[in-house]
Amino acid sequence: MRRDNGSKIRDFCRAFALYEVVLGVAIFAVGVLALGRAVENCLSASTLNAEEEAVREILANRMAEVQAAPGFPDTAKEFKIDSGFGVVTLIQKSAPADLVEPNNTRLNGINLVTLTAQWERRRAPQSKQINFYVYRPG
Repeated sequence: MRRDNGSKIRDFCRAFALYEVVLGVAIFAVGVLALGRAVENCLSASTLNAEEEAVREILANRMAEVQAAPGFPDTAKEFKIDSGFGVVTLIQKSAPADLVEPNNTRLNGINLVTLTAQWERRRAPQSKQINFYVYRPG
């Protein structure tokens, strides 16, 4: 049985249509994988932002406590705080600021307080630090 040219063209068109569908599915699959990766990156960034916000809040709360407390701050203190993202070690250090005015007058009663928050993210050490002054007239 002999095929005519019309059936060969129809077969070729059907095969070409099949290749178009396969190519379209492949492009769609690559797009879905890229979209999944983008969503994963967004979720990761959101988690990191929430973790950093929790650490900033811990530092701000401790700074407010030190500023509101009567008397000079402790020279050294350490706290372990559960942030919901892991344990944060908060280290407080305080020392006289040794500030001097332009006319060489020493300013007394001012302490420089350093708060350092240390934690781990994926086994990598992280830290944030703030410095502020506390004045207690003496």
